[in-house]
Amino acid sequence: MNIVDAHCHASPQWFEPVEPLVCQMDLNGVARGVLTQVLGQFDNSYQEACVARYPGRFASVGAVAVQSEGADAAVRSCAARGMTGLRLRPEARSPGADPLAAWRAADECGLAISCGGPSANLLTADFTALATELPALPIVIEQLGGWTRPDCDRDSATWAGILALSRFPNVSLKLPTLGQIAPRQIGKPLPPEGEPVLDAAAGAIVLEALDAFGAERLMWGSDYPVVSSREGYANALGWTRALFAGRPEADVALIFGGNAERIFFR
Repeated sequence: MNIVDAHCHASPQWFEPVEPLVCQMDLNGVARGVLTQVLGQFDNSYQEACVARYPGRFASVGAVAVQSEGADAAVRSCAARGMTGLRLRPEARSPGADPLAAWRAADECGLAISCGGPSANLLTADFTALATELPALPIVIEQLGGWTRPDCDRDSATWAGILALSRFPNVSLKLPTLGQIAPRQIGKPLPPEGEPVLDAAAGAIVLEALDAFGAERLMWGSDYPVVSSREGYANALGWTRALFAGRPEADVALIFGGNAERIFFR
């Protein structure tokens, strides 16, 4: 099984350059990574350089200024330079006659969308219309549908709405690390080695997502290097894999590699 990190970052200007990420991947047996652009950054040249420097190891999910004139042309240009995914917020729209110009350009170029933002912006009629209108466009929703974001209300109705996004065949879900789902309580000591650091609720919610979306539409991502300030890369991978112990090997292979390879590598 090729393990693929479906959501990681590398930048010399913010977070970390690519070399520490490669080190963590090597230490933990991760074969490939999906470099995901920092929100608000539209210069994708560093990610392009990483893809060229490590052939076959990285895919680039870049970004363009969707609100600017010519965003669709910018998408096509990035795709021609090797970008395989585009990072967009669910409410991102372009000026002019076609607000979905950038989304359509991604669809025409065979790109996937890495879609991140508040849950409230995903659970709207506008997003429903978008996912329906572009049924062949793979949309991979980040951060468990926004559930791990600080602006999420964590209401049961919100979680039900996130799970209901599984009704769109083109929508997949990125599994964040368990330390995002159930952060450790600051100031409290860690339990003895070998005992769970996080409560069972963190794992239960992941399994609910599996029941809703199926193994064919889930993928694990580390959120490196931010994960280093939580449970760390090795635990982020190991703890999540442990949740699926006993599940069919084919399902595990999809969640931890096959789906990300299919959608983001070509």
